[in-house]
Parts: sequence; structure tokens; C-alpha cells
Amino acid sequence: MKGVISLTEVSDLKKKALGALGILPPFSPILNRLMATLAGENVSFARLGDLIEKDTVVAGNLLHLVNSALYARRGTVNSVRHALSLLGIDKTRNAVLGMSLAKMWSKVSVPRRWSMGQFNMHSAAVAILSDLLAQKLPVDYPEGAFVAGLFHDLGQLLIATGIPESYERIETRDQEQEVLGFGHAELSAAALEEWNLPEAIQMAVLYHHNPESDPAARGGAMPLSRIVAAANQYVNSTGVSIEETGDPASDDGEALVRLGLSPEEIESTLREFEAEFDVMTQYFRPS
Repeated sequence: MKGVISLTEVSDLKKKALGALGILPPFSPILNRLMATLAGENVSFARLGDLIEKDTVVAGNLLHLVNSALYARRGTVNSVRHALSLLGIDKTRNAVLGMSLAKMWSKVSVPRRWSMGQFNMHSAAVAILSDLLAQKLPVDYPEGAFVAGLFHDLGQLLIATGIPESYERIETRDQEQEVLGFGHAELSAAALEEWNLPEAIQMAVLYHHNPESDPAARGGAMPLSRIVAAANQYVNSTGVSIEETGDPASDDGEALVRLGLSPEEIESTLREFEAEFDVMTQYFRPS
């Protein structure tokens, strides 16, 4: 391990890591349109339905999802428009983003030690649990919870693909600052800024390891970073982790208790989480 890293070296490493965004497959027109809804852009069901219908894989997955046990209902849903009307824009956005990104990123060249499968599964789990928690708590910008959870560790992927020689020297998250001069949360937030995602999502990602430092914590509503932090901690405790060395250690919902949820609310939330994650798992595995 070399000594103190200079500011120039930090800047160069960060630039190389962010440059890996260009290595990742570009978003499809569907994803670009769905991402625009996060910034409040009005997207009609008709326009979104047209885009999804043109992508047979996305359309097929969406129909399979809406007809699954997760959304059990009488009768089979056979049209994309019907599926959209049942799920709504937010749920459709979350489902399509998760299903699409996992498949896209599974084709990216990564170092031997990196597991895209673990990354996809962890990101999906944190996204799903963050979204469920945001529906039950007075959180700031709840509609961004799933996306914040999905991208909270994007910086780790950028480090692994953009500066693989540095990634190989990082054995635990605590070593990022020593090796790089910055952490993956900072890089994740910078990447989301490049994508012009709302600042609330950028801040949630930036502070997901230390939500107490989030400036939004000074306001009345609970900052989104606290939701993502709790979801991330709980998911890691179940063993669904990016780090291969991470040992599962159940926290019995302690991270969720600190959010102010009652035992009954925690039990129902985790029951919903397990049901949704079980159904969605197939879409987050690399092909």
C-alpha cells in the first residue's frame, strides 16, 4: 500500500472511474423516458405504452410480472396498456428499470473478483426495501426511493470497471479512502449528477453510509438517505451483499426500528419485501 495520495492522483482516479459510465450500455428510449418521470416530466400512458410495446422483451417481462403471484388478480392481463394502468407510472418505472439494467450490465467486462450477480441482487434488494419503507414513513421525495436504492452502489461498479487495478487493492469499503482518496458513495452521486437525476436522489446515494451528515436531515421530513441506509444495512445483514467476505449477521430489524417503525410494521414490511424480492429475483440475475 502506497503512502498519502495526492489531490492530482485523486482527481485522475475519479475522472477515470466516472469515465466508465461510457463503458456501460446506453439507456434505451424506454429507460430515458422513465427516468424523466423522476424529474416531474409528464409522460402519458399512451406514449409509454407505445415505447414498451416496441420492445418485446420488456413488454413480455412486464406482462409476466403483472400476472405473477405478486399482483394476483382475477383474469389474465394481456395488454401493456392494461398493465400500465394497474401498476401506475412509479411501479412500472421501478420494475422496468430493475429488469432492464440487470440484463444490460451483465454484459459489461469486469475484474475476476467482481460478481455482477451479487451486485444486481444486492442493488435490487435495497431498491425494493427502500421503496416499501418510503411508503410507510414521512420521507422526503419517496418516489425516488427505489432508484436511490438501485443506484446506491453504482460507484463500486464504476471503480471495478474504470480503474480495475485500484479496485483489486481494495478489500473492504473502509479501504476506499486510503487507496482512492474518495469513496464509492461519492462516485455514485457524481454519476447520478451526470445523468441529471434529481438532487434528492443524488444526496440519498451520497449519504447512504452516514445519513446523519445529510443536510436534508435538518428539515422536517426524514431524508431519503436514512431510508436507503437502513435498507442497505438490513439487506447486508441477510447475506445479500456485494462483498464476498461479508458474513451474514441478522440484525433482527434493528436498522428498521431506528426509523421509528413498530414491530408490527416491521413484520409486515419484511413480509412484503420477501414476497416482492422472491418474484423479482429472476429479473435481476445476469443472463
